[in-house]
Order: sequence, then C-alpha cells, then structure tokens
Amino acid sequence: MEIQNARSWQDNFTRYTFYFAGLILFGLGVAISVKVKYLGLHPWDVLNVALFEHFGLSIGTWSIIVGLVLIGISLVFSRKYVNIGTLLNALLIGPIMDLFLWLEVLPDASNTWTDYLILLLGIVIVGIGGGLYVAGGIGAGPRDGFMLSMSERTGLSVIKARIAVESIVLVIGYLLGGPVFWVTFIYTFILSPIFQFSLKFFTRLRSKFDCKDEKIIPTDCP
Repeated sequence: MEIQNARSWQDNFTRYTFYFAGLILFGLGVAISVKVKYLGLHPWDVLNVALFEHFGLSIGTWSIIVGLVLIGISLVFSRKYVNIGTLLNALLIGPIMDLFLWLEVLPDASNTWTDYLILLLGIVIVGIGGGLYVAGGIGAGPRDGFMLSMSERTGLSVIKARIAVESIVLVIGYLLGGPVFWVTFIYTFILSPIFQFSLKFFTRLRSKFDCKDEKIIPTDCP
C-alpha cells in the first residue's frame, strides 16, 4: 500500500508539474502574440481581443468567459470531454496571459519585420506549452473538448469539426472588429507541427520520469 501511494504521489507530481508549466508557457505565448496582434491571431484569440475592444474587461477575462461557455455546452452534449484539467485550463490561461501583459516585460510592436519574429516566437511558445500541458494527462482544454463534442454530436471528423468551429469563431471575431490578417489563416499550420513535436517529446520525457521513479521503487519498468 505504501509503495502504491508513493508511486501515485510521484506520478501526480510529474503530471501536474507538466500541466501547470504548460499552462504558463501557453499563456506567455498568447500574450507575446497579442503584442503584435495587427499581424493576425488564432481565431479564438481574434474573438477574445474583439470582445475586449467592444465590451472592456480584459482579454484574459474574455478567455475565461468563452472557455466556461464552451464547457457548459460540452456538458450538455458529452460530459466525458470535461474534467478538472478542462476547468483549470479555462480559469488559468486567461489570468496568466493578462499577468504577462500587465507586467509590461514583453516587446511591443515596432511595425517592422521584427514583429514577425516576435509573433513566430509566440506561436512556438504556445505550441510547446500546449504539448507540455497535454502530455501531463490532466485533461483537454475547453476549446478542444468542445470540438470533440461537436465532432461526436454531428458525425463530422475532428478535423472537419475544428475547421467548422474555428471558421465560425473567426467570422464572429472579424465582424466584431478583431485582428484578422494573413497570419490568421496560417497560424494553425505553423502551430500544429510544433504542438505535435512538443507533445511527443514531453510524453517520452514523462515516461522516462515515471520509469526513473519506479526504479527507486520495485517495478517492472525496463
């Protein structure tokens, strides 16, 4: 029993360390991207910025509100895609992003070619953070959970459901005056491979941590 409890504690420590570190990186990456938002943002960020510019509050606060609305809809259609990780994601990424923007430590837009490098840096950090928190295995974010629910409900593939949902979100954000530019349309194509690489890397790393811990405690780990 004591061995099992020790393993459980060590596994949870690793999982939540990955998860929270990933959320911090994700929020940082989005904040960096927002600093050069005139180049275009991811559809969900376009919506959050548009809501902020129309109704006030903060970009992070709108991220929380939108996330909670999506969780509510997902609960109606399929509760299996909502768990503690989904809720923490919705509640924490927005404030983390707001904190980095409030600290004023991030580079401002210079309206030169260097802004593209800043945006690329933001996208890379978002991809790394996303892969890291997903590798923690605590749960999907509210937007991913919502798209999975829509895929299951409509019978569309996950890719088609993602395209449909993000297209609708982008149109709403654009109509509200959100920052849509050409980078918006290639954002996902840049982000996806970074996220996939990050997820594989941190999943392997987590497995190594698990095996290292289990070698201290008798195990069958090779």
